[in-house]
Amino acid sequence: MSSILTPDSAPEFSAAATAVAGVLGAYLLLVEPWLGRRMYASLARRRATEPRALVRYFTFSIGFWWVFAALASTTLLLSPDVTAADLGLALPEDPLFFFPVVLLFAVIAVASGRAFRDMAKEGKHIPGRAAIEAMLPRTGTERRLAIAAAVTDGVCAELVYRGLLIAFGVGALGLDPYLAAALSLAVYALAGWYQGGTGIVVLALFGALLTGLYLATGSLLLPIAVHAMISVRDLLIPAPELPRAQGGTA
Repeated sequence: MSSILTPDSAPEFSAAATAVAGVLGAYLLLVEPWLGRRMYASLARRRATEPRALVRYFTFSIGFWWVFAALASTTLLLSPDVTAADLGLALPEDPLFFFPVVLLFAVIAVASGRAFRDMAKEGKHIPGRAAIEAMLPRTGTERRLAIAAAVTDGVCAELVYRGLLIAFGVGALGLDPYLAAALSLAVYALAGWYQGGTGIVVLALFGALLTGLYLATGSLLLPIAVHAMISVRDLLIPAPELPRAQGGTA
């Protein structure tokens, strides 16, 4: 179990770090769900008519999340008594548990990714594809950016949602560790609002898995690995054909 989840060793955030983490948490709760929904709706409208719409979307998202990760890391610099391990930046406490789980999810990601590609070739319905259709790449550049965005999501989202928010809830707000974990999960689930109610449920379930892995290992490495692998698989689902422009002869 992570040191941040031991009541006697809760991280001690400085006033400046508390302010940074508090503003970031408020943004994730109040602004991110609305902004994410608006950005995705805009992408979906422009996807078929603007060739570089997805490139711009991924480029912005990657930069955006690394800024958030930098802000989360800033709390360490502002709080001498907070360590990297308090934010989950440590080796897993049980490596014998870590490697089999990584291998298991790697197999799941590869096998399901191949199944999705086969389903696409056969013209079958791919579960969940419609909800992220606008983000699915069609060109080499888009695929490379999709992979970069997926890895960024795995690293940065875990550091911010799991690492920082749980530590902040315990250390700055004085919450019970598991209540802090539950609240961070709720904030994470709201980020799925761009897919509607179903997206919130999906992210809640996925986030519960990632939170459980974090609590079990005391490290973000396993959640990051699982998050990145599943995100790469999802963003490399074959995109459906774009609608052809209607034309006629005079």
